[in-house]
Amino acid sequence: MKLKYLFLGLILGFAVMATAQKNSKEVLFTINDKPYYTDEFIRVYNKNLDLVKDESQKDLNQYLNLFIGYKLKVNKAYKLGLQNGTSYQNELKTYRTQLAKTYTSDSKVTKELVDEGYKRLLKEVNASHILIMVDENASPADTLAAFHKISDIRERIIKGEDFGTLAQELSQDPSAKDNKGNLGYFTSFRMVYAFENGAYATPVGTVSKPIRTRFGYHLIKVNDVRDNRGEISVAHIMILKPKDGEDKSKAKATIEDIYKKIQQGEKFEELAKQFSEDKSSASKGGVLNRFSSGQLSSEEFENQAFSLTKENPMSKPFETQFGWHIVKLIDKFPIKSYDDSKVELENKISKDDRSRLITNSLNEKLRKKYPIKKDNKLYTSLLKLVTDDYYDGKWALPADAKQYSSTLFSVGTKKLTGTNFLDYIYSQQKSGVTLKPIAKLVDKLFENFTNEQLNQYNNDNLENEFPEFSAVMDEYRDGLLLFDLMDKEIWQRSKNDTTGLKVFYETQKDKHVWKTRVDAEIYSSTNLDIMRKAFDMIKKNVAAKEIKEKFNTKDDINVMFYEGFYEEGAESLPKDTKMELGVSEITNKGEYYFITKVNKVLPPGIKTLEECKGKLVNDYQQYLEQNWVDELKKEFTVKINQDVFEKVKKQIKK
Repeated sequence: MKLKYLFLGLILGFAVMATAQKNSKEVLFTINDKPYYTDEFIRVYNKNLDLVKDESQKDLNQYLNLFIGYKLKVNKAYKLGLQNGTSYQNELKTYRTQLAKTYTSDSKVTKELVDEGYKRLLKEVNASHILIMVDENASPADTLAAFHKISDIRERIIKGEDFGTLAQELSQDPSAKDNKGNLGYFTSFRMVYAFENGAYATPVGTVSKPIRTRFGYHLIKVNDVRDNRGEISVAHIMILKPKDGEDKSKAKATIEDIYKKIQQGEKFEELAKQFSEDKSSASKGGVLNRFSSGQLSSEEFENQAFSLTKENPMSKPFETQFGWHIVKLIDKFPIKSYDDSKVELENKISKDDRSRLITNSLNEKLRKKYPIKKDNKLYTSLLKLVTDDYYDGKWALPADAKQYSSTLFSVGTKKLTGTNFLDYIYSQQKSGVTLKPIAKLVDKLFENFTNEQLNQYNNDNLENEFPEFSAVMDEYRDGLLLFDLMDKEIWQRSKNDTTGLKVFYETQKDKHVWKTRVDAEIYSSTNLDIMRKAFDMIKKNVAAKEIKEKFNTKDDINVMFYEGFYEEGAESLPKDTKMELGVSEITNKGEYYFITKVNKVLPPGIKTLEECKGKLVNDYQQYLEQNWVDELKKEFTVKINQDVFEKVKKQIKK
């Protein structure tokens, strides 16, 4: 699979830089009367000019021949029906989806959200909240009642009542009973976007106006803002807090004993495995997953962890609501730079409420590009068909739905009928839409339906709207086909056709020749005195094993040894090595000294098929491809417009 993407990268290298060609284009050549134009040839040539290493490929005549060969192969792939393969179609669809994202999102809004998210990421907000719950699709009356309730609470706070006390009494967030509404420290992308906006917009020590999220109305009090501490990796040993009625002093005594063992030099990791009662981390030596502020349930634990430094990497025993802990610092990870965070932030935005802003912005642009004019009379008749049975999932399509098949609205050249909309309404019946009254629900469904159709039409029309998108897709489409074709016709054949490879070897073996080779032992060291002593031992035919044992110790490796067959001029053969039997004089290169002992000399000779197989298979592939292209030229009719080609030459040389 990696080979495929490398191959496609070479084929499609030009495409990512393709731009709409405003120059007039002419037919450069035809294959079976199918035209291929000058603009594509010029674009490909100019892009690949700096990529090719073979100077002959820069010659325009030679390049035209290569380009025609490429198009012949693509035509052959289509003729064989490779474009109908399920794997091919799925891969092409996946690629188009990825490429289309660049054209089907609002890059300006995305950048603004990335900038905002990163700026907020640099700070951590400590906030408390009070929640009055109300469904985002609640009736106006219920929504207004919730708003009045949260507003009354805010008035009480403004007049001096304690925020935490009111949170305990009135907040419909169940955790407020224990934490008085305090959410601890958090940063961007931790809370729903509307809540985050409220928190970052509220000055420290003040209370926000009512903030609406999908959960209901909130009051937010910002207690503190500090610089983001980044992420941290720690290990810990924990002794659980005893249950009510049990001796709590025992847990404290145990953690203090463990701490003394650490002070005496015993390994933290081993003590964690033996004694830590956090079963999820004990087996790993107490190591926890990396975390940042607000990710754990204990602010005390986080503060103790972040207070550790390289100079003081171990905490003393401390208590949290869960038990007693000792924490050891492993590493700290500061906030990444904007550039390093950009891709991660874009991914978070795509999964966050923020994505609605991008979608809404694009929808607004598409509505201006493709104005929606609905048939109001038809719409009114459709509206009357949808009853309150819809809320119970019991609404059915009318038996005579065909009478509503006239055009309800159009998107570009695409016409959408009343029947299409009825089908959409029916498909959404169990999606949990609860908006009331029913007329308002149908209006919302119509808005969603038109947005979907606008986006679908825009996506389907990208090739017509953007020439560069079309060019990239054409090249990727052909590149995928070409890979499958080459794999079938050339690469697999060159690997599996052993008889053909042997015949080819016989015609090529004079090109695959060994230079003089030696079977040699090579010794090296940075110590000249040791090499002189080793030289005497080598001259006496002392075995390499004995030489290494004499000069090498457990802590110091003074002599290295390697052996094998080496061709004249090989990089691994010390410089000036004589291709003859015997022991060389000591030579040096840089800090190293070498001794070479030649045990055998092999004269020049032809390589066996196995010895040159890698290079031979590559040559065989090129041979098969060239013969195959020659056959394709006979199978397909190629006509080159020489006059047009001469114009192209002059245009490129300018």
